[in-house]
Amino acid sequence: MTLPAEADVSNAGQIGQDLAAVLAQDASVVIVDMSTTTFCDSAGVTVLVRAVRKANASGAGLRVAASAPAVTRVLAITGVDRLIEIYPSVAAAMADPGSETAHEGHAVHPEPAEQADSDGRAPQPG
Repeated sequence: MTLPAEADVSNAGQIGQDLAAVLAQDASVVIVDMSTTTFCDSAGVTVLVRAVRKANASGAGLRVAASAPAVTRVLAITGVDRLIEIYPSVAAAMADPGSETAHEGHAVHPEPAEQADSDGRAPQPG
């Protein structure tokens, strides 16, 4: 399912309805394509959290493809990246044979700039 350029309070209700409809189709994995989404506010985050809870309850997996730094940062700051598998592209999300649900393995795929340095420490902000 492809999300619009902005996932915010103005369209979160519709996004939530659309995600619920897709999840009701009993797919084993649902990929939320946010590759062209450049803005996501708390309402958009809430919709994703509700969707992953529904997916997990039904035994489905939910993956998010997001590449815009503003979006991936919001998902990281809010902790959504610990609930939902985040990939840099739809192709990467589709190619990963990993766990069906994020709570079984927490497979998060950060962008290269967010990976640990050679000492294994996470990068420090600023």
